[in-house]
Amino acid sequence: MPLQEYRRKRRFKETPEPPPKVESKSGHRFVVQKHRASHLHYDFRLEMEGVLKSWAVPKGPSLNPADKRLAMMVEDHPVSYFHFEGVIPPGNYGAGTVMVWDTGTWEPLGNASAMLRDGDLKFRLQGEKLKGDFVLARMRSRRPGSKGTEWLLIKKRDAHAVEGYNIDKFDYSVLTQRSIAEIAGDGKSAEWESDRKAAPRGKAKDAWLAESLARVRKKTAGMKTAEDTEDAEKRKSKIKSKTASSKNEKQMTSKDKVTSEQYKKTKSSASSASSAVLSSASSAVLSPAVLSSVKGAQKTTMPRGIRPMLATLVDKPFSDDEWLFEIKWDGYRAVAYIEGGKVRLVSRNQNEFGDYPELADLPKQVRARNAIVDGEIVALDEEGRSSFSLMQQRTGILSGGRRGPKRTGVPIAYYAFDLLYLDGYSLFRVDLEKRKELLKQIITPNGLLRYSDHFVGEGERVYEAAKQKGLEGIVAKRRGSCYLEKRTREWLKIKITQTQECVIGGYTDPKGSREHFGSLVLGLYDDKQRLIPVGQAGSGFTEQTHAAMWQRLKKLETDESPFAAKPESSRRIHFVKPELVAEIKFSEWTHEGQSGAIRMRAPIFQGLRSDKKPKECKFEPVRSAKEEVRKAEGGEAA
Repeated sequence: MPLQEYRRKRRFKETPEPPPKVESKSGHRFVVQKHRASHLHYDFRLEMEGVLKSWAVPKGPSLNPADKRLAMMVEDHPVSYFHFEGVIPPGNYGAGTVMVWDTGTWEPLGNASAMLRDGDLKFRLQGEKLKGDFVLARMRSRRPGSKGTEWLLIKKRDAHAVEGYNIDKFDYSVLTQRSIAEIAGDGKSAEWESDRKAAPRGKAKDAWLAESLARVRKKTAGMKTAEDTEDAEKRKSKIKSKTASSKNEKQMTSKDKVTSEQYKKTKSSASSASSAVLSSASSAVLSPAVLSSVKGAQKTTMPRGIRPMLATLVDKPFSDDEWLFEIKWDGYRAVAYIEGGKVRLVSRNQNEFGDYPELADLPKQVRARNAIVDGEIVALDEEGRSSFSLMQQRTGILSGGRRGPKRTGVPIAYYAFDLLYLDGYSLFRVDLEKRKELLKQIITPNGLLRYSDHFVGEGERVYEAAKQKGLEGIVAKRRGSCYLEKRTREWLKIKITQTQECVIGGYTDPKGSREHFGSLVLGLYDDKQRLIPVGQAGSGFTEQTHAAMWQRLKKLETDESPFAAKPESSRRIHFVKPELVAEIKFSEWTHEGQSGAIRMRAPIFQGLRSDKKPKECKFEPVRSAKEEVRKAEGGEAA
């Protein structure tokens, strides 16, 4: 039975590792996890046959063809193990720290199942660290007492081969940029790590976003209409006029910028108006003189509570040089109060977050004595994108407010996008662009703390880039806006949603004053023609369409469930014959719920589809945007 050995070795009430679950469909992803257990080693895993086929590689993979790495084949792991990064508690199998060292996709160079069976698995990797052709070859000559699980992992000679490859120079997580010691939360780096200084650190910018936006810019270059050009000239004229009238302010702004040279020149003068970069995280990076000269800054005591500024939902993206555009991070909004080397993270409902102990280190990355930062706590997938589904797995919060097991290994980060208070000065009345400039000066981004980049005037391009990456949406913010503790049109949010035709297989009882029914119970057919529940949609109806749907549902009622698995619901479900197809709008696919099965997040009923047969409603897998864009630009047929 698949994953039987994986299950036998683990006590899932005591370990944060994901429970065993064989996927009905397999992708072609790979992951390499660095594992500091009783012995330091690397786990090399290939997604195939609904599981992760796994090998333990003591010295880790190499890009040098001369290195023939021993790879011991171990038990299959569930596909959900792909994102696992964290600490397996003492007393459990494999106790120690796990880092996601590399991820990407793999391509079999032949029939994968046959090659695996024959002990000669050839494949091509496209990861962040590992690229090119490899082979996993089962060793023919067995040492005494061996179980026949010894393989060799060998890099083929190609353009990606590297002579003298040193794996220690790439010793960081591709998810969070943390070292294995940082993940463990201890100081044992000397024992387990070498050449730490050579390892790349966290970046201020998100490379995946910059690359996607660059492709959009290239694609849209030279496609402007005469009307677009006229509008652009008007905007340039407006900006030129504003620049001339605010010359003195711009000169003041340039003096505010922090450089190491300024620090050297003014270190001995405490009264200098220049800014200073100090080595201590608890010290101020900007002097009181500099802060007092910032237009709109007001000297005051630090507020104890702030209501976050909220954006107004609009229907479509736009481009305007008076606005800057950011990614809408799909996580939990959190205001960070930094004081005395400690941090309080407070939700928009004024509740303190206590589920993220690693974020206690945020003050170490902020060069200020006191500060209030606005941002978002997010869970990250293998590409560094925020995922609400992973956030649910991390917190264990299920639909309806219910609680399930937490996956503490899911990496999180805090994206900072605004600065509201700094060392005795309120910045509420300071222009947004200036607030973001000050924010960027006082933080040192790493795996846990990240600066939320913005792009001026390119709303439509940023929206398209976000859409290609499967993100939730974007936020438009007026560059000169103050910070208001309410919902305002100074900030606008533009969501990106998906649609799917689903089969209606039932409905739930209504709740409260609602009549007729509560929600539609939706399903999609799998490859074995089984109807699988994927969620429930209770919104999107008018009073008339709700009543009309009720009449249709009553005529199709049946005692027999059309679903292959029991749908999860806190209310009674009435089943109907699977004859109606509904178009559903939703934000993303998630794995919430006790079963861990895929579900729609925030489904909204759009209408019935008479042009679709129920059997045509199947789950459409999400494909790699990077690969699909490459194919489109390369002129390859779909």
